[in-house]
Amino acid sequence: MATNTVLGLDVGSESIKAVVVESGKDKLRLIYGINRPSAGVRKGSVVSMDDAARAIGEVISEVKAFYRPAVRNVWMNVGGANIRSQISRGIIAVARANSEIYQDDIERVVKASQAINLPQNRMILHTLTREFVVDGIGDIKDPLGMIGARLEVSSLIVDAFGPTVKNLKKCVEIGGGEIGGLVFNPLASARSVLTKNQRELGVVLIDIGAQTTGIAVYEEDKLLHTNMFPVGASHITNDLAMTLKIPVHIAEKLKIAHGYAISKDVPSKDVIDLKKVDLNASGNPSRRFVAEVIESRVQEIFDFVNNDLRLLSKAGRLPAGAVLVGGGAKLPGIVELARQELKLTTQVGLPNLAPFEVHDQSLLEYAESPEYAAVLGLALLASDNTSGGALRSSSGGRNWLIQILRNMLP
Repeated sequence: MATNTVLGLDVGSESIKAVVVESGKDKLRLIYGINRPSAGVRKGSVVSMDDAARAIGEVISEVKAFYRPAVRNVWMNVGGANIRSQISRGIIAVARANSEIYQDDIERVVKASQAINLPQNRMILHTLTREFVVDGIGDIKDPLGMIGARLEVSSLIVDAFGPTVKNLKKCVEIGGGEIGGLVFNPLASARSVLTKNQRELGVVLIDIGAQTTGIAVYEEDKLLHTNMFPVGASHITNDLAMTLKIPVHIAEKLKIAHGYAISKDVPSKDVIDLKKVDLNASGNPSRRFVAEVIESRVQEIFDFVNNDLRLLSKAGRLPAGAVLVGGGAKLPGIVELARQELKLTTQVGLPNLAPFEVHDQSLLEYAESPEYAAVLGLALLASDNTSGGALRSSSGGRNWLIQILRNMLP
């Protein structure tokens, strides 16, 4: 496997994004990026193997023609509203007479935390270490070399519907790719966007995709919670199409050209000439009415987020606020609406390009967008793993996402 090159592959319901990244001396070289239509995938799950395999295969073939080694190390996102997370604890006695904690003790206690009851059709996708406890002393990030008789760990277990993961993996393999890693979508986005300071203070990342919205909540540099909801930006488009009795592709153009997320901020007398949106359309809907339709659906998305934050007792109580990514984050007015609904400071999150070396201006423009947060995060996580960072072991240099590769592949 080519360990110095990675293909980040973000398979969504409406588009497939891919980047090829190569290890450089000091930075990662971003050498290729594409965005192509998706097919056969709905809400993160494969609904047509033929269509999904064809769409993914076309992307892999295009990458293969550019740089063949990249397809032997594909890091792909996994989404879908059927993914769950839960906190689990593991406890072991330290094995050695001198009570010093070694790497095998850490691996045993993490494995003990994975001993949870799951239906046969579900699989553990990630085991993310939140903290270690040595003889009752908690909030330890790395217990390696410490002295203690009892070692505990608090882990966040992310499990997925097994057939969903296997079908996505099979589509990549049919297309000629080899899976190097699978990552839950919000965690990939968080890797490329969130700063350590934000994760320390407390922040919720909200990844608004086409048909799903994922969240990841951090505090004290720990992942507290992650989830995904079955509603996204395409639902806004569908709402406009149904209420205005127009085709979906025209509704999408209307949303992009004239949409706004807060209806009261739109003048009531403004109207939209649909002929100017699409020559085949007709009508003059009120721009405020269009905003009302959009606002209703976006409020529903933030209601899902708020409900989860309330369960964590973090509603309105995250100092670093909310960070919006994904294609839905580009909707005008969505930041202001998020501030109102979540009672949090809010900003659109852009991928941090500091770790990358980019010489092609078109690639730079490709990467500087919230919708590419996940695919660039996949490349960064692959690099973390290759360089022996947080993904490899609990003693790595990056502690915010530690055991992401455990039981990664079905």
